[in-house]
Amino acid sequence: MAKFVLAGKADCPYYAKAELLADSLQRNLPDFHIHKICLQPADWKDWLEETCSSRGWKHESCPIMWRELIDRGGKGMLLGGFSDFLEFVQGYYGITSDMRTELMLKIAEENHQATGLRLEEETHQRNSLRVFHIWISSALNSTCYSLIPLLFTTGVFRDVPTISLHLLDMDSGEESLLGLKMEVEDLALPQLHQVTVHSDLTQAFQRVAERFEAYGCLIEANAQKDVKVIVSGDTYVNLKCSLLIENVPSVNPSHFVASATQLEYEARAQLAEKLSVKTSHITDVIIWGNISGTSHIDLQRAKVLRYKGAIWGPTGFSQQVLEMVYDKKWLSNSFLSLVGSRRSSISLMTNRPAAISATNGILTVLNAWNNGSSPEEVFSLGVVSTGHFGVPVGLVFSLPVRFHDSHWSVCSDITISEELRNRLEAAIHELTVEKDIAVGMKKNRPVD
Repeated sequence: MAKFVLAGKADCPYYAKAELLADSLQRNLPDFHIHKICLQPADWKDWLEETCSSRGWKHESCPIMWRELIDRGGKGMLLGGFSDFLEFVQGYYGITSDMRTELMLKIAEENHQATGLRLEEETHQRNSLRVFHIWISSALNSTCYSLIPLLFTTGVFRDVPTISLHLLDMDSGEESLLGLKMEVEDLALPQLHQVTVHSDLTQAFQRVAERFEAYGCLIEANAQKDVKVIVSGDTYVNLKCSLLIENVPSVNPSHFVASATQLEYEARAQLAEKLSVKTSHITDVIIWGNISGTSHIDLQRAKVLRYKGAIWGPTGFSQQVLEMVYDKKWLSNSFLSLVGSRRSSISLMTNRPAAISATNGILTVLNAWNNGSSPEEVFSLGVVSTGHFGVPVGLVFSLPVRFHDSHWSVCSDITISEELRNRLEAAIHELTVEKDIAVGMKKNRPVD
């Protein structure tokens, strides 16, 4: 599909003529798609200078038009102004415009009035509605790409009437983010109020410590104090969450969590395959420690539903996983190896990250955090420790928690065996070293 962007001043007759021509092409050509940006005259000059500067273009007149080269943005190709657009359309589609000057001026005036009314309405809506803001970092990552529509269609935010979506990606240019913005807008989501893209805070940070310090400063400066933040990913998940907490002193640390749900579900999938049940029939698997590093899969509370064994019970009857898996050698060796390699195996077979399971993990946490869950259901989350189970205070550590009334609490009825204690100590050591390295990087960083 050919995607074009047309931008101009609301009172510009040439923008009006280009707009009508583009609308006509979109109605009559199945492969032509137009995204229009109509600005108030007072805002045009600054917007044009910033847009051209960020793309390396030279253009001074109204309107401006460019073509997106790939579906999700990419480097745009500048067409130029109205005459350039008309020449392109004539040469490529064999279509021209014969709009009279009087009509151009009339439409320009209507555009100016309509834009003014729209801005007044948007201002009124902003003042009268409490907009719920969702920020997604690394927005062009495949996990985020599949997550965005599900945020609006799975009932996670069913009690929120208006959502403003912010897409942040510091590894990609604004062109790619604009392409994603256009795709989100094309979904026609009723809850969606506005999509805003952000490709740069002050500079493109390269190291994890620098980047998440920057994210923390962004949250501290702009977010409400009841903000909730979920960190997910494949590397340094606990550390990233810890860096955010340290750089957002005005927000309760309990509002920041690191999701271990993807790893938990991967473990459940292997157990389900071993016991010939569905993954959803395995519950209460606990992930301790460093989610993307030295973690421990604890099955002391894990249960299996609908297992076809010697003992049967009514609907909801469960049995202990450790009692149903008779192959203890498999549990201590093959099981851990299979869980550890599952994500990379999926990536090798599909030639892309395991985005669906990562997305599902984020949605699971969001749903429980916003809407609650069964009082018995146990989740694994990287949370800031207050001393539970001997984990040092202030260390972000994956622990078993329960959700209730939009809050989480650490499960206290857990047995800590000597083996588990040793595994917790190994994870504590690893996370402490990671944090010390991050702190050392900050101290040694040159000051501008």
